[in-house]
Amino acid sequence: MKIRYSFRQGQVTTSLALALALALLLAQASITSAADTATRDKIPDLKQRLADIDFQLNRLANYNPRSGVGVGGFRSTRRPIASHPEWIEIDLGQRNKIDEIIVVPEILRSTDTSLKANGFPLEFRILAGTAEDKQGKVIASYTKGDQILPRIAPLVISCDGIEATWVRLETTELSSRAWDSGHALQLFEILVFSGSRNIALHQPVKVSSQNLIGTDKYNANFLVDGFLPYVMDAAKGERSNAFVAECSPKQPGYISIDLGKAYTLDQVHLHAVDLSDAIPQKRFTNFGMPRHLIIEGANAADFSNAEHLTEFKITSVFEAGPIMMKKIPAFTCRYVRLRVVEPNMDEIVVGHRKTAGNVGFAEVELFSDGMNVAKGKPASGSYGLGSMNRSYTTLTDGRNFYGEILPLREWLGELALRHELELERPQIELRLTDLYDQQKSLLNRLAAVAIILAVGIIVTLLLTRLLRMRQIARIRERLAADLHDELGANLHTIGLLSDLAVDSREDEHEFSEIHRRIRSESDRSSQEVRNSMDLLALEDFCSNLRGDMERAARRIMAKLDHELIIEGETYLKKLKPRIRVDLFLFYKECLVNISRHSGASSFRSHLTASKEGISLIIRDNGVGISRSISNDAQQNSLTPKSLKRRAGLLRAKVRVDHPAEGGTTVKLSIPAKKLGIFKSIYQ
Repeated sequence: MKIRYSFRQGQVTTSLALALALALLLAQASITSAADTATRDKIPDLKQRLADIDFQLNRLANYNPRSGVGVGGFRSTRRPIASHPEWIEIDLGQRNKIDEIIVVPEILRSTDTSLKANGFPLEFRILAGTAEDKQGKVIASYTKGDQILPRIAPLVISCDGIEATWVRLETTELSSRAWDSGHALQLFEILVFSGSRNIALHQPVKVSSQNLIGTDKYNANFLVDGFLPYVMDAAKGERSNAFVAECSPKQPGYISIDLGKAYTLDQVHLHAVDLSDAIPQKRFTNFGMPRHLIIEGANAADFSNAEHLTEFKITSVFEAGPIMMKKIPAFTCRYVRLRVVEPNMDEIVVGHRKTAGNVGFAEVELFSDGMNVAKGKPASGSYGLGSMNRSYTTLTDGRNFYGEILPLREWLGELALRHELELERPQIELRLTDLYDQQKSLLNRLAAVAIILAVGIIVTLLLTRLLRMRQIARIRERLAADLHDELGANLHTIGLLSDLAVDSREDEHEFSEIHRRIRSESDRSSQEVRNSMDLLALEDFCSNLRGDMERAARRIMAKLDHELIIEGETYLKKLKPRIRVDLFLFYKECLVNISRHSGASSFRSHLTASKEGISLIIRDNGVGISRSISNDAQQNSLTPKSLKRRAGLLRAKVRVDHPAEGGTTVKLSIPAKKLGIFKSIYQ
């Protein structure tokens, strides 16, 4: 048996379930999309950037502040306010194309942040100009918003090849000194590069003010003396032990280098013996550096045609540093000799004896147009190596105790880049942490949505099951009502016809006709049982409600007089099939009750349909209901159960009255609002 009843409740529940599932799935998709976006567009890129930074940091030169005693760069007069202007101007001597300016801060050991720049200006600008252009051109300008502090690294300023004969630094806001909180301008070194050459080295310097206390330690000329607050630690290349030899003050000796061919030399760098591997430092900063050294150049191997190139005189530790730099007048030669006039007199222990003097260098660099032409060239000297076992080759191998010796500009550029990367790295880590937290939050929300979705689906399934059970119960109720009304009416008709057949058995023609009608009602009953199983599939069932009601009255009421009035047939034709079927079956049940119980000889039916709803009134002239029952509830209790059941299926109100003139009146009313479960009672 196939039952094809369909209820709007089930459709609504299914729609709600689908809407809930769709909404939750969309939320889940949105959250998943957001998480995927964060993962796809940000996290991999940031992780790659972090890996790139770590890779670069492992290859960049390290900060390695020098220790011991030495010069401290430049310090201006102490000012009470930060806005007091200060300036520094370097005379480059001739017009040069400037590629880069590097400003090196003075480094302070702080009580809270270990190391930091001291007296570095908060706001300043860099200008460059020519002798004809006194105003100059602003190359760079910095404010506190640029956040160049805190730092211990040099500040690299690109100049795009501007031509200039002077460079000036002008401050607009000074920082406070750590020592006394006064305001002053303090810098360790200013380097001006044209290609690989520092053209500011040992050039004249003018300043707006000079600290008159400690000029031997803080002097304007120290800004261009070539000393730096760092030890060169390139973090790559094999280390090399510095050359150190003992010597006598009476026979100080020499070191010579064969360049292989003649070069025009213009600068020399002497790298001091590396001492910063021990804390505290066990030797003076000028250990091994001769007190008086003369550098000569020649084109003859025996230095018979030697020319004086430059000389170093060190009278105190303030005149020595990790790298001693000097410009020399351009001179073309193949051989270079470092002739020691007065050695370093610091005693060192060799074996079981103390030496009277010593000489030592980590590297000797000889420059021709910015290139170290001494690297890898053979070196020799007058010193016996003895038990110290330090080779002359270490003087020109291009390495120090920490590894490779870099070109000056490249080295300072790496320190500046390290500063930028070390600032960027924690920001990326913080951003990654935020994204991971965001991703975790999104995943938690996704899990919550998944749980809600699962609970919603379970609840929906339970509700659907309950509604299905209600539907099955209503289907059973409706099926019972349909079978009761249809079969009851038909069996009653068959019973009436059987009585008529008994009365007309003498009339063969009438008896045959009654027999035919009994057979027809029997077939109709069988058909209507099948129709009760599939009433909604019969779109045209009861489509002509007036005709069906008239035929039912003739069949069921036999020879009773009846009158049928129908108003609003236009609306009746628009009723949905289920409404028409239930209305027709209610009418048939009323006819059966009148036929069986009323003893009436006539009845009248009035059906009205409008936008406000449906009204059906059926009156008969039978025996009626007892007048002693006046209470509405009691009257309603006398309403046949079959009518109540059918009215319930229609969601209608039914009332049975006993009017004063006699008989019984059945009133069925279906207000449109009572059928709100349907979008409209009309198709």
